[in-house]
Amino acid sequence: MTGHNDGYSASGASINGNSNLLVELAGLLYEGRPDGELTVTARVPRTHHEVSEALDSFARFSNNQFLDTVSLLAALSTKLRTAGGQYAEVDHATDAEVRRVLTSGHFVASEDR
Repeated sequence: MTGHNDGYSASGASINGNSNLLVELAGLLYEGRPDGELTVTARVPRTHHEVSEALDSFARFSNNQFLDTVSLLAALSTKLRTAGGQYAEVDHATDAEVRRVLTSGHFVASEDR
């Protein structure tokens, strides 16, 4: 069952697919993590002391941001997977209620009410 509201729609398959996509993206990013060896080759005595310090500072900052991004994608995936489970529960409950009304309800003409 798909819900529509103002041009937006949701479906269990779409939610689960996007959740899996976020996990895959986080995994690919982590596998391509920054190479720490690059900062080692730019240390004193190979480069000037100020250059070495600036590169080390940048490398630490970028690694921190990188790890934050990977963690954020994994957390969003978990949240989306939870939302997908809740969507499925609500969808199932709504379907069951509609089926109950259709099978146990009876029609009363307006003039007989």
